[in-house]
Amino acid sequence: MHIDLPEKRYYGIGEVAKAFGVNTSLIRFWEGEFDVLKPKKNAKGNRKFTPEDIKNLKFIYHLVKERGFTLEGAKIHLKEEKKQALSNFEIISKLEDVKNQLIKIKQHL
Repeated sequence: MHIDLPEKRYYGIGEVAKAFGVNTSLIRFWEGEFDVLKPKKNAKGNRKFTPEDIKNLKFIYHLVKERGFTLEGAKIHLKEEKKQALSNFEIISKLEDVKNQLIKIKQHL
């Protein structure tokens, strides 16, 4: 999955939800379910997601939405095989980004 977010230090929940194509309530729900999601909150209580949070959200989205894991299955997978699975996911994500860039280049030729 390709997430189209600009390079920033913090992202608002609406911006994150739009990038993932989900409701903000799902992002808040996943925050409660997955310990790896720890967005910072400002004085008003608004969530501010870091690039690390976005990376974790991509992985959770991949497990739950693309691979069909249950929430419990995704939690177990994250705990037991996090380093190996995250490494594989990062490699796949980078390859997908390269593929998308090559497609754009090809279209401009």
